[in-house]
Amino acid sequence: MKKVKLGTIIRTVVLALTLINQIITAIDPSVFGLDEIPYTNIISGIAAASAAVWTWWKNNSFTQAALSGDEQMEQTRRQELRMKQKYK
Repeated sequence: MKKVKLGTIIRTVVLALTLINQIITAIDPSVFGLDEIPYTNIISGIAAASAAVWTWWKNNSFTQAALSGDEQMEQTRRQELRMKQKYK
């Protein structure tokens, strides 16, 4: 059984934390000791949006089928690279 990559887990955790932060900030921004609600919302929104884009941009393979596909893709890339180097 293939394992999920560490980067995938990290991106997912960062996204989850920023979304939880976004929800808490929307409900009660004073939880973080910040009384400036507009700034808190802006910073929290930027952090959540950044994490979402970062997570979306990267290839996050969780299922066995996706992990197998990643492995096949990497083998194909290596094979193509070897062919290019062979015929230079």
